[in-house]
Amino acid sequence: MDYFLMRISLCLIAIDLVVRSIAYSQSSSKVLLIPLDDRPPCLQFPVKMGPIGDVTLVSPPRELLGRFTDFGKSNQIISWLQQQDVVSFDAAIISMDMLAYGGLVASRVHATSQEQAIQWVEIIRILRKTAPKLKIYGSSVIMRLAPTADGKNEVYREKLSKWAELSPYKNNKTLTAQLEAEIPVEALINYKQARKRNLALNHLAIELTQESVFDYLILSQDDAKPKGVHIQERESLIAQVNQLGLADKIAIQPGADEVSMLLLARTVSDKYHYHPTIQAIFPSEELSNKVMPFEDKPLYQTVSLHLKAVGASEVQDSKDADIVFFVFNGRKQAGLSESFAQNIIDFHQKHPSKGIIIADIDPIGDVQGGDITFTNLLMHAGIFSKIFGYASWNTAGNVIGTALPHGILYGVSKTIQKTKIQAARMTKAQNWFMQNRLLDDFAYHSIVRPKANALSKEKGWNSFRLTDKQTAFIENFCLKELLHYAKAQRFGITHLRFDLPWNRTFEAEIDFDLY
Repeated sequence: MDYFLMRISLCLIAIDLVVRSIAYSQSSSKVLLIPLDDRPPCLQFPVKMGPIGDVTLVSPPRELLGRFTDFGKSNQIISWLQQQDVVSFDAAIISMDMLAYGGLVASRVHATSQEQAIQWVEIIRILRKTAPKLKIYGSSVIMRLAPTADGKNEVYREKLSKWAELSPYKNNKTLTAQLEAEIPVEALINYKQARKRNLALNHLAIELTQESVFDYLILSQDDAKPKGVHIQERESLIAQVNQLGLADKIAIQPGADEVSMLLLARTVSDKYHYHPTIQAIFPSEELSNKVMPFEDKPLYQTVSLHLKAVGASEVQDSKDADIVFFVFNGRKQAGLSESFAQNIIDFHQKHPSKGIIIADIDPIGDVQGGDITFTNLLMHAGIFSKIFGYASWNTAGNVIGTALPHGILYGVSKTIQKTKIQAARMTKAQNWFMQNRLLDDFAYHSIVRPKANALSKEKGWNSFRLTDKQTAFIENFCLKELLHYAKAQRFGITHLRFDLPWNRTFEAEIDFDLY
């Protein structure tokens, strides 16, 4: 009898340990994510960034999100949402563009009527009624000037973009008329209808915030220029926000792809009341006052807007800063790569407990990755294993909107109470994301991608629209190059995977396991 009692006791202890292990292995937060589309910065980055702050993100099955010109399935995503136990989530991050049109590329054409788009986003109001305590963070994109290159509009695409830039201004009447004569009538009508519909949805997003359906909203300006049809649209949105007194709840700023990461950072900052003071440092003051490529605001303003979006406070002195944000914008100026890298190294040595975030920005727009001299100096000094966040891919808004949330999530991880299991999991997530940034932002975009583009050109292929067979060839080439780089740099990774999700070299999805 004693033997059986002992066996039962041991079984109960084992069950209790399993239950405790499961409980401890669960994240502190669960966030529902409806991304802008399925590209890495919109889906993979936030999903992988979340665990740094002990957050699990749950998104619809990938096949529902579409793929490039195959638009997302709004109705099926809504059905998926209706099946979720929304009260079990701490927060939701929702792209209105995915719900309304099927993603970012879909938002640039008039394939969905305004009435249908409004009907589909009504699900957000239903979510609010179903889960009154759920924090809902929304985003809505202000349409960019250029339509997406789809292989069918190459003849007039640039002309349509130029028309959008010049047409609002009276002194451009002659050139505007000339462009209108050269653009297919149907294409111009479709473009105008898409802009009108999207602006209506932008205004609707503001109304949803006024109704407290959204707790916080980012109206993000997709690729733009200092002049164009988007200026008047944006000004109408700013006027509505100001009229309703919603400036503290709505951000209107450059960028698009990075918005889910910004909202993720905001989610975690709000939950833990983590609102760090951050000082931004630029090596080139001249360039900090200039508008970066594909944007319409000076760089320093873009930084300030992103700081506000994640819930941080900007300060001017490092003594007052919890985190120092080094924004490298001087790669084209002789000697600045070396001197600014050394400044960061020296700062860390003098202030080892101070948080550091690094954004490496291309001020010209001809390189989508990091500066090689600058990055190699930091790597050799071992800085990347010690800082909070880093990014260097694509536009200034993309870079800032990745590095900053990365740093915020890691900052939160250092302040909250956690078990040993949670701490180990969060540290592993930080290591993965930092190594992914170095492999993706730097190694791929700065070193491997130029080789892949040259190889594509040599074979007569279009690196922006590869066939499936061509994609497989380039993926195999890039994988071998990245494996060689990772081995040479002694990255602690295994099972490296490489994919060009949209059959173009413009973005890559890189995955791996840590040793």
